[in-house]
Amino acid sequence: MDDDVLPPHPPATVGTVVHDPHVLPTPALSNLRDIGGRATADGARVRRGVAFRSAELRSPAVADDPTVASLGLRTVVDLRTFAEHAVAPDVLPPGAQGVHLDVLALDPHAPAADLTQVLADPRLAEQVLADLDPAGQMVRTYVDLVAGAPARRGYATLLRRLLDPADRPLLYHCTAGKDRTGWATTVLLVVAGVDEDGVHEEYLAVNPTVRAMYAPLLDGFAAVGGDPELLVPLLEVREEYLEAALDATEEHYGGFDGYLRRGLGLHDAELAEIRAVLRDEG
Repeated sequence: MDDDVLPPHPPATVGTVVHDPHVLPTPALSNLRDIGGRATADGARVRRGVAFRSAELRSPAVADDPTVASLGLRTVVDLRTFAEHAVAPDVLPPGAQGVHLDVLALDPHAPAADLTQVLADPRLAEQVLADLDPAGQMVRTYVDLVAGAPARRGYATLLRRLLDPADRPLLYHCTAGKDRTGWATTVLLVVAGVDEDGVHEEYLAVNPTVRAMYAPLLDGFAAVGGDPELLVPLLEVREEYLEAALDATEEHYGGFDGYLRRGLGLHDAELAEIRAVLRDEG
């Protein structure tokens, strides 16, 4: 389960999140963050202005938003499913090309139910969510993000996009910008040399924004008599989800280096160049 199964998130809000230097607040685009600025384990920093993450680009305001325009984006990578992309194609800022990489194509763990309809009936929702085991489903999907062939192809392509200066700066996103996007960010930060604490900090940092985005959904479910706590595992990121993905790199590839080289098929020269692009040595 990833945020692809959720109803479209509400419009972006500004002023709902504790100050975070990585946040780029704009009403046009939710969960917009610069992954740069974090310290690496060897004393460098992740370069700012190279790679950004966000929720889906569904608002027409993205096309002329000054904050988005200031990023100078050349590439927008959409990690959503083909169905999501077809229903709500990206609104691209001027000068940016779109790239679609469905990292959960044919995900065997995708649920059969449409939660948008299910949530209107609390009793049905309770049954569906009990059968689904939301937290367990999220864990299994994170393993798919590491070991699944569509995910490995998609994340390898995302990283290789950073090799061409004509494709940078680059923004990547899914629906809420938390799971598929969260794993992409983890991979980029590890390649850049950020330590475990920094990687976990960035992964969890989106929770205040994501909770604000989905507060209306929880309130609506409560208003029809549902228990909002049943939905919470789907609407936030958790340490256990990230740990499941990290454990999968160990189980399937013998660790993160093996994941990058054998799982994603990246060569040493490519990894060195991507690392150089992502790092500010000054």
